[in-house]
Amino acid sequence: AFFLPPAFAAANLGAAAPLAYLVCAVATAFIALCTAEAGSRVAQSGGPYAYVEVAFGSYAGFLCGVLLWLGITLAMGAVATVLADAVGGLLPIFAGRVARGLFLVGVVGGLAAVNIRGAALGSNVSGVATVAKILPLIAFVLFGLSHVRAENLAIDAWPPLARLGGSGLLLMFAFFGMESALQVAGEVRDASRAVPRAIALAVAGVGVLYISVQLVAQGILGPALAAPETAKAPLAAAAVQFAGPIGSTLILVAMVISTFGFMTATMLSTPRTLFALAADGYLPGPIARVHPSHHTPYVAIAIQAVIVSAIALTGTYVKLAIVANVAILLVYLATCVSVWRLRQLGAGADQQPFVMPGGGVVLWLGAALILALLVRATAQAWLLTGGVAAAASFAFLLRQRVEASRDR
Repeated sequence: AFFLPPAFAAANLGAAAPLAYLVCAVATAFIALCTAEAGSRVAQSGGPYAYVEVAFGSYAGFLCGVLLWLGITLAMGAVATVLADAVGGLLPIFAGRVARGLFLVGVVGGLAAVNIRGAALGSNVSGVATVAKILPLIAFVLFGLSHVRAENLAIDAWPPLARLGGSGLLLMFAFFGMESALQVAGEVRDASRAVPRAIALAVAGVGVLYISVQLVAQGILGPALAAPETAKAPLAAAAVQFAGPIGSTLILVAMVISTFGFMTATMLSTPRTLFALAADGYLPGPIARVHPSHHTPYVAIAIQAVIVSAIALTGTYVKLAIVANVAILLVYLATCVSVWRLRQLGAGADQQPFVMPGGGVVLWLGAALILALLVRATAQAWLLTGGVAAAASFAFLLRQRVEASRDR
């Protein structure tokens, strides 16, 4: 959800906010290169946790899968808050605390009910949501550019590295998912040229768009972009200045479509992780139950809906996004390091895997950048992530003991 970060970046960095986007773009490019090579070396499905499992064993892969589920679940909660705020901006009846809470529970519960019935709504809406996100941002830049005031973009003082890292930690939320398309690098012809070129184009394109949006919003609103009353819909507030109420309404509508699309797609896929963990014996057996009529993991879907609703009702976008980033960045860190191990093991060597340019430098630079972002995370984020990892580790060890006792 990129409709909110401009206000946060402006509050922390002022006119120097584009620097944080550059850090995120470089980190994303390194992560994408590592994901591309790992994907070309590990043929099995599963994404990052499959790469990590092959590289470091079943426990590391399992922990990676749990952290990925945690990160996406927290992201769902964060995006749900953006959806509720956008709807509240369009329909003031939902702006109150009680009405907002009922709306959140109703949306999440409704999506769960739809998915229990087996309707693959998420796969049909996600493409529309992507277009609904990108096109309004492009229009915002094109129509707002002429209203930018140069004095609002003047950098008074360069931010310290600590503040830059803290801002980058949140802004990475907007870049997540870009690496997923590179998991099939082994199937691309002339991958040594095509993959780096695709990564450069994708990261550069998204980076330029995000920086342009930040500059236009900052250039129009100036210090007002960082004001608390602007934080819930900063781009809508800026659009009012050059397009009036219609511009603001269009931005809010785009926020609703984009966030709802994300929610539908993740509500379809994420509960399957809970189902798989239960089926493998890591979670209580009833979570793996399948609906007798619709043949869907209805218990897992219902539990996912309850968790997401609780997160959205009790958290804010910034706090939830930062905790989600910690979990997902740890997965990305493991992916980067797994490339080094997969090379040592010679994984996929007989299939002519994609080898990223720069040898071993890129993967360690990527790991270093991720660590630099992670050190800026809050204690609350580390406590939650660590608590989930500890619980997952206990479940893994318990299952190992159960299996060992059965073999005796």
